[in-house]
Amino acid sequence: MTESSFFRSEEMSLIQLYIPAEVAQPTVAELGELGLVQFRDLNPDVNAFQRAFVNDIRRFDEMERQLRFFTGQIEKAEIRVRTAHPSAYQSRARSRQELDDLEDRLSEHENRLLQMNNSHETMQRRYLELTELKHVLRETSDFFQEAASHQDDIRSSFDEPHAPLLDDLETGPSQEAQNMGLALGNVTGVIPRSKMQTFERILWRSLRGNLYMNTAEIEEPVIDPSTDLVVEKNVFIIFAHGREILAKIKKISESLGATLYPIDSNADRRRDALQEVERHIEEFNSVLVNTTQTRRLELMRISENLAAWMTIVKKEKATYHTMNHFNYDVNRKCLIAEGWCPTNEINTIQTALRGVTERSGSMVPSILNELRTHKEPPTYHKTNKFTAGFQEIVDAYGMARYREVNPGLFTVISFPFLFAVMFGDVGHGILVLLAGIYLVLNERKLANVDGEMFQMVYGGRYIVLLMGAFSIFTGMMYNDIFSRALPWFQTGWDFDIPEDYIEGVIVAKPNGHTYLFGIDYAWHGTDNYLLFTNSYKMKMAIVLGVIHMSFGICMVYYNAKFFRKPIDIIGGFIPQMIFMQCLFGYLVMMITYKWTVNWFETDAAGHSVRNSPPSLLNTMIYMFLSPGSVNPEDKLYSGQAFVQGFLVLIALICIPWMLFLKPYYLKYEHNKARALGYHQPSENHVRISTDSNHEGEAGGAVVAENSEHEEEFEFSEELIHQVIHTIDFCLGCISNTASYLRLWALSLAHAQLSEVLWSMTLGMAWKYTGGVAAFLTICMFTLWFSLTIFILVGMEGLSAFLHALRLHWVEFNNKFYQGTGYAFEPFSFAAVLSEKDA
Repeated sequence: MTESSFFRSEEMSLIQLYIPAEVAQPTVAELGELGLVQFRDLNPDVNAFQRAFVNDIRRFDEMERQLRFFTGQIEKAEIRVRTAHPSAYQSRARSRQELDDLEDRLSEHENRLLQMNNSHETMQRRYLELTELKHVLRETSDFFQEAASHQDDIRSSFDEPHAPLLDDLETGPSQEAQNMGLALGNVTGVIPRSKMQTFERILWRSLRGNLYMNTAEIEEPVIDPSTDLVVEKNVFIIFAHGREILAKIKKISESLGATLYPIDSNADRRRDALQEVERHIEEFNSVLVNTTQTRRLELMRISENLAAWMTIVKKEKATYHTMNHFNYDVNRKCLIAEGWCPTNEINTIQTALRGVTERSGSMVPSILNELRTHKEPPTYHKTNKFTAGFQEIVDAYGMARYREVNPGLFTVISFPFLFAVMFGDVGHGILVLLAGIYLVLNERKLANVDGEMFQMVYGGRYIVLLMGAFSIFTGMMYNDIFSRALPWFQTGWDFDIPEDYIEGVIVAKPNGHTYLFGIDYAWHGTDNYLLFTNSYKMKMAIVLGVIHMSFGICMVYYNAKFFRKPIDIIGGFIPQMIFMQCLFGYLVMMITYKWTVNWFETDAAGHSVRNSPPSLLNTMIYMFLSPGSVNPEDKLYSGQAFVQGFLVLIALICIPWMLFLKPYYLKYEHNKARALGYHQPSENHVRISTDSNHEGEAGGAVVAENSEHEEEFEFSEELIHQVIHTIDFCLGCISNTASYLRLWALSLAHAQLSEVLWSMTLGMAWKYTGGVAAFLTICMFTLWFSLTIFILVGMEGLSAFLHALRLHWVEFNNKFYQGTGYAFEPFSFAAVLSEKDA
C-alpha cells in the first residue's frame, strides 16, 4: 500500500464482492454513499431488457416520471420547492415496504392532481366559451345597428341591381325575399386576431364580395386553457344570403380556428341571453377560484417533500441499475460483483460492508477478495477544491495512463506563471486577483449560480487567483502598472539635462547603483525602451521555454524508473536530454553569458575591449551550416568553434541512438523470450486467484475473465513507431522552442496596447487645465477603465490563458505524457444527484 500523492494517480485494486441476496440492496446503497468502487459489467452480452432487476428499474422510472410531472406543475404554479436537507443526501437505504408506500403515495398524488387538472381545464374551457359569448352578445347589438344603417350601400348579385342585401334586421326579410328563397342569415363568432387579415382575404375572394362583415377587438385578456397563454381575439359577424354561402362561411371560419356562436336576431332575446351568460360567469368564477386554491394546496403539500422523494428515487434507481452489472450465484444465493477501487480505501470498504451486515441482522457477511490482474486499472487523482481546476486542464488534454507522472502537480505553478509572463502588469494583475478573491470568498454562495460560462470561471477560481498573484509579480519585474512605471527603488541611471535644452537626444549615464528588482523605471519613456524590452523578453522566453521542456524530458526518467523500463532511460531520456542541451541548452548558456558581459567596456585609452555583441540567431544558424568555424566578428568566447562543432556532433549521434536502440533491444528481448519457450498468451486466457482466508466461504477459487491479451511483437511496426517518434522529437525541439516566443510576443503586445490606451484617454485629458481638464478626466477615466476591463483584462487575459494552455498541452506534455488512460468513475450517489435531468 502506497501513500496518496498528487505526483501519480492512486494505486488501484480489482476487488470481487460476494454479497448475500437479502442484503444486496442496502450493501450497494452503502457503497454508493462511499463512492469508492467502479463496478465492472459482468453481463456485457445480456440485453438491458433481460437483466435481473429490469422490473425494479421500470418501477423507479415510472416514479421518476411522476416526480418530473409534479415538478413541472409546481414550476407552472410558481411555487417554491422546499430544498432537501444536506443530511438527506446521506440517508439510509429504504426498505421494500417504504418504497411500496412511497409508490402508492406518488400514485395517489398523481391521480388526485390529474383529476383536478382535468376538472380545472374543463371549467376553464367553459369559462372561455361564456366569456367569448358575452363579448359576442355585447358587440352584436352594435353590429346589427351599423348593418341596418348601411342597407343602401350593400347590394346583392341577383337580377335586381338595387335590391338591398340587408332588409329589416329586427323584423326579418321581406315577403319578396322570402318568395325568392333568399332568406338573410348571419354567422357570428370569435377568431384569433393574428388570423384576422387572412380570414378577411379568404372570405372576400371565395364569396366575391357578397357579404357584409364587421369586427371588434376583445380588450379583456383571453387565456387559452390548453396552453395557459394569453390570446388576443376579435369578435366578428358576417351577413349573407343563402344557405350554401352561410355553410361555406362556417367552414372557412372553423378551418382558421374560429369559434362560432349562434345569435338570435331579436334584440330582446339577445338581452336575456346576455344576462343569463353573465350570471353563469359569476358562478364559474367562484368555482374556478375554489378549484385553483385546492389544486395549489395540493401542489404545496407535494413541494414540501418533492426534493426528498427525488433523492430517494434517484438513489434507488442507480442502486438497481448497478446491481444489474452483477452475477447471481444460485448455489450460494448471493450476488457476485467486480470493480476497481483505490487500494488505500479497501479497509474503508470492508468496514462499510461489516456495518451493513450488522445493521441488517444478517448471519452471512459480505466477502471482499482482492484479485490479481493484468488489466489496466482506471486513473484516479485525488484532488481538492484547490487542485481540481488545474487537474481539469490536464484531463482536457487526455486522461493520464495509470500511475504515470501527473502534469497537474507542476501545472499548479507553471500555468499561472506562464500566463503572467504574457500578462505582466501590476494594475491588471490586481484586478484579476480581486476577481479571484471574490470568487473564493463567495464560493458557497456562487456554487449554485446557473450559466455554463460562469461555472467554467467558477471552477477555475483558484487558477484566476494565482494568475492574478503571478501577474503582479511579473508586473513588478517589468515595472508596469497600467503601462506606467513606479520608482520602487533607486535608479541606476542619471539624465544630465542642460539648462538650455530644447530638444535632442540625451544619453543616460550609469550612476553606480543597481536597480534592486526588475527593470529600472528610468527605461520608461526613453527612445530605445521598446528595443531594450524587445530583446530582453525575447531571450527570456527562450530561456523559460528550454527550462520548461527540459523539465518535461526529466519526467521521462521518472516514468521509466517507476515502470521498470530501463530501455526508456537509455534509449529515450538520455539521448533526448543530450540532444536538447547540446543545441538549445547551449543557446540558453550563450544568452546568459551575453547578459553577464559588459560589451561596451573600454581600456585606459578608451578603446573597446570587446567587439560588438554578436547575433545569437546568426550564431545558431552558422553552427549547423559551418560547424567548427566561427566568424571573428561574431565570436562570443574563446574556443567557441570547437565547442560548437563538438556539440553538433554529439547531437547528430543522438539521432540514430534514439532511432535504433529501443527497437533492436525490444527485438532482442522478444527473441530471447521465444528461445526460452515463452509464447504469446491466448485470447481466452482465464485467470484463477485463490484466497485462503475465505476458502470455505467462497469455494476457495476466484475466477475472472481476462480477455485482454498482449499484442504480437512486430519489429517493423516498432521501428516505424520509433522513426515517427524520433522525427517528431527532433523537429519538435526546434518548433517548440520557437513556440515559446509567444511569451515575448503577447507580453510586448499587452504592454503596447496598455500604453496606447492610456495615451489616447487619460494622457489626452491631462494635456488640458482648469475645468476642461476635470471634465475630460472624469469622462476619459470612465472610458479608460471600461476598456481596461473588457479589452486588456478580459480579451487579453483570455488570449494569454489560451496560449498558456497550448504551451502546456503541446510543448510540455508531449515530452513525456501519454494521456491514454481512462478515468476512474465510481458508483457514487453524489455524482448521480448532481446530474441534471434530461
